[in-house]
Amino acid sequence: MKTKLMTLVFALQIVCPFVSNAQTTQRLFETVEGKIPYRIPAIATTKNGTLIAVADYRYCYSDIGFGPVDLHYRLSHDNGLTWGEERVLADGTGDETDVQNPQTAWRYAFGDCAIVADRESQEVTVLCVGGKTVYHRAKRQNPNRVVLFRSHDGGETWDKGREITEQIYGLFDQRREGPINSLFVGSGKIHQSRYVKVGNFYRLYAALCTLSGNFVIYSDDFGDTWRVLGDPNHSPARDGDEPKCEELPDGSVILSSRYQGRLFNIFTSTDAAKGEGTWDLRAKALDMKNVQNACNGEIILLPVTRKKDSKKVWIALQSIPFGPNRTNVGFYYHELLADHEGAALFAYNWKKGLQVSTQSSAYSTFTLQKDGKLGFLWEEGPTGYNIDYRSLSIEEITLNEYR
Repeated sequence: MKTKLMTLVFALQIVCPFVSNAQTTQRLFETVEGKIPYRIPAIATTKNGTLIAVADYRYCYSDIGFGPVDLHYRLSHDNGLTWGEERVLADGTGDETDVQNPQTAWRYAFGDCAIVADRESQEVTVLCVGGKTVYHRAKRQNPNRVVLFRSHDGGETWDKGREITEQIYGLFDQRREGPINSLFVGSGKIHQSRYVKVGNFYRLYAALCTLSGNFVIYSDDFGDTWRVLGDPNHSPARDGDEPKCEELPDGSVILSSRYQGRLFNIFTSTDAAKGEGTWDLRAKALDMKNVQNACNGEIILLPVTRKKDSKKVWIALQSIPFGPNRTNVGFYYHELLADHEGAALFAYNWKKGLQVSTQSSAYSTFTLQKDGKLGFLWEEGPTGYNIDYRSLSIEEITLNEYR
């Protein structure tokens, strides 16, 4: 009987080599049928290695704009082996009287967290959507609100937040096409530069989803003030949706945008300190053309070793549901041919890697842990969406091609 069982397991591995072992998954935020659901994962690693996992707690059972939403979080101090109790990061008032006052409307609800932890200190910044305005119905006079939260102790405690709506929208008020009516920062990871440091912090890059296309903004004071990367009159992906940022090994900025698959663009600096340079022409990742779902994912670049010849190279990882529709979340990966690639080359030759989920699954994000593994956080079925976590090695993700 044991021999037959082992033969069956081996046969299944041959038939389904790309599916991860679900037994190693931890459920950090559980959505119980008929009760308040969770959505929209975000995760970061602090300087001392603490993992911060965040999710929407949706009293209104829907997106920001349709009712009260809070941000909840949990911490791990051992590379995700164990997790602390669930806590409240941002507590919306849910008070309809706040909505009537432009000065307090931002406090009504908080959701769609984007997070970054500073590599040199215990500072952590969160940008999120606030208030009660539906994204697609917003106008410049009543926009989707932008709120900043800060932790000074590695995510243990958080301030009460402050609104930076006008600061961000004001960056685009003088556009030739006119102001932007609605925007938000793509949830998940805010990217901290590996190369550009102006003042006390390495630069932050945040990607914007707007009704006028994607844009990238940057901050040299860890989120207090922001500027547009490049020309505010030119969107690097006019048809893009929810986006993320990364950097090539030469410091050029990558835009990765939600599409039927993924759109990519590259910003090449002429003066990195001043945020000056040009965007390439956005390119579609044709290897993902069969994905057939528009869903948020995450991107990261990592230096690795190619196992077949022990050559050191850089690879990009992109998480996305393989489909059909929002199902079967997994990874694509792309080996860079040079420290700088244009958008068309970067969008070329993505391979399908590990499939993490085998059922309904949607948004995903990840962080590089202190132990060298990726802490993967994603929306998993079957009850609406739970928020699940798993620690993954590069070998697993790339099907043993890199370490």
